[in-house]
Amino acid sequence: MTDAAKTSSAPSRPRARRRWVIAVVVLLVAGGFGGLAWKQWGAARPKEVEYIFATVQRTQFEDLVSATGSLQPRDYVDVGAQVSGQLRKLHVEVGNDVTEGQLLAEIDAEQSAARVDASRASLRAQQAQLVLNQVNLQKAERDLQRLQSLLKDEATTLELVQNAETTVGTTRAQINAQKAQIEQTQASMRVDESNLKYTKIYAPMAGTVVSVTAKQGQTLNTNQSAPTILRIADQSTMTVQTQVSEADVTKLRVGMPAYFTTLGSQGRRWYGRLRKIEPTPTVTNNVVLYNALFDVENHNNSLMAQMTAQVFFIVAEARDALVVPMSALTFPRGGAGRRDGAAAAAATPGAAASDASAPSVPASAASAATGGERRGPRAEGGGPGRAGNGGGAGEPRSRSMGPRGGAGAPAPGTPRTATVKVAAEDGSLTEREVTIGVSSRVQAQILSGLQEGERVVAGVKQPDTPRRTNANPQQPQPGGMGPGMGAGAGGGPRR
Repeated sequence: MTDAAKTSSAPSRPRARRRWVIAVVVLLVAGGFGGLAWKQWGAARPKEVEYIFATVQRTQFEDLVSATGSLQPRDYVDVGAQVSGQLRKLHVEVGNDVTEGQLLAEIDAEQSAARVDASRASLRAQQAQLVLNQVNLQKAERDLQRLQSLLKDEATTLELVQNAETTVGTTRAQINAQKAQIEQTQASMRVDESNLKYTKIYAPMAGTVVSVTAKQGQTLNTNQSAPTILRIADQSTMTVQTQVSEADVTKLRVGMPAYFTTLGSQGRRWYGRLRKIEPTPTVTNNVVLYNALFDVENHNNSLMAQMTAQVFFIVAEARDALVVPMSALTFPRGGAGRRDGAAAAAATPGAAASDASAPSVPASAASAATGGERRGPRAEGGGPGRAGNGGGAGEPRSRSMGPRGGAGAPAPGTPRTATVKVAAEDGSLTEREVTIGVSSRVQAQILSGLQEGERVVAGVKQPDTPRRTNANPQQPQPGGMGPGMGAGAGGGPRR
């Protein structure tokens, strides 16, 4: 290369470097302005709301009141001892089936038999004394007649006649007293004879021996309390004793259907009807519970005493009905949708929560406001139906179980209106008015306004909130504690 070429390329290199530096500075300035603009306008742009959708399904639907109960035989008797003595012989064991009048146990009868023999001997002695007094009365009456005849002939004195009359009266009084004493002895003897019979204990009813509390050879003392030897129960009919909370007892009524399941029954249900609600509650740890009783048949003796039962009272039910979650419903303000009762919307849990929100927002907090779901076992034959796609009024078959019992509360299944947000095929949302019937804390029956298979808005997805962490591990914790001074913010133990 010549000296002229070297001289011309030397000044071009500094100019190229300056161009690159200027380009980098311009890019940095542009990036800074872009980040500042995104921070000012882009970050403030609201995120798109993400909805939770639910599909309208056709199924069997029940409004239930759930409780826990225990099983007891409806008819049972505690067999005890009426006389004191040693339990000489016990003829039955737990689990034996007995018939009415069957011999169950024997108590030592020696003392009872001795008292009966003593009473009979005393009775014979009193009867003999009565005969003697009757003979004395006959003699006294003859003496009185003879003295009265002599007195007419003035062959005796008046004093002797009066003494004879006194003897007759005294003898008659002794005879009357002797008769009363004999009656008393006879009554005592009947008691002793009954006690002798009570030394053999017979079954008062047919059934099964479910418990034996006395042992053979044990001494029974009836003077302190009537001792119980065993219990006989008729297990063909069992009574379910259920404890219902004071919040749910107003929904119950005598005659309403109920069913229960037991542990290990693999979902099998036993059905009955509510027989009685006891008015006196039991209070445990400030919880007020009322006893509700209903009976069930126990044909194969598969139910036993003291079994735990999960009980469900059917307040209302709807078969082959369209259902949606309660969180998808929005009830109008001011009672506009309460067409058949002033408090119809209040009868459905979650209505109060939806009233507090705007009418266009679904009642997504309805389930939380009710204190959790209350579910029972899946209904027999349940699941979405296949017949028909319509949701018109009158098509779902619903059955109301009567009023809930609250003052001014409507009957379950009373039609009322609400609004839902329905998702179209293109993803757009439209509000639609629907009529609901039977409802629970979780689901509601749709009488009209929706079709099977449509999708409705059931809630809004909540954004994930990042967990706040302490960036400086040496920063003191609230309350003036530094690291190592005790439990930290996470509540960990001191090391």
